[in-house]
Amino acid sequence: MDALKIVVVGGFGAGKTTMVGSVSEIRPLSTEEVMTQVGVGVDDPSAVRHKTTTTAAFDFGRITLTDATVLYLFGAPGQERFWFLWDQLFSGSLGAVVLVDTRRIEDSWYAIDRLEHHRMPFVVAVNRFGPGPGVETVREALALSDGVPLVECDARDRESAKTVLISLVEHLRHLYVPSTAQEGTP
Repeated sequence: MDALKIVVVGGFGAGKTTMVGSVSEIRPLSTEEVMTQVGVGVDDPSAVRHKTTTTAAFDFGRITLTDATVLYLFGAPGQERFWFLWDQLFSGSLGAVVLVDTRRIEDSWYAIDRLEHHRMPFVVAVNRFGPGPGVETVREALALSDGVPLVECDARDRESAKTVLISLVEHLRHLYVPSTAQEGTP
């Protein structure tokens, strides 16, 4: 059986755990822990005031693509104190999804920087919690090249999350499977 790996990264409270859970065909493995006083002064929950749990290691989900191929999803923790885990999660990954909360676009800069450092293909998904800037405003704020796909989603919605993953797969195919025009054949 072929196993493919994708990582979902982004800022604290952007919806990574939610996305993995909404699209996984199995009950996702979650390392969600109750936020305690230890995080006071370390994490900034001001933009996600109702958040009471946080990912302490990673989230894990699975999607069967064919009888012989499965997709493993790993949701990375968003707080800076857990970023040291990201390099291990990136190992063996085909690509990544950067999940953006438009209330805190700047929380996505580190994720994009790390992915570019690793030369890992990625798409950016704007998780719509409510009204916010349009995708072109987000593209500009993140200084994304035109070659990086940017899509909108609702991480709580299975079909919406699947659309993001399909966008990543199409991006990967475009990068790695040359078209006949690129090969120089008529």
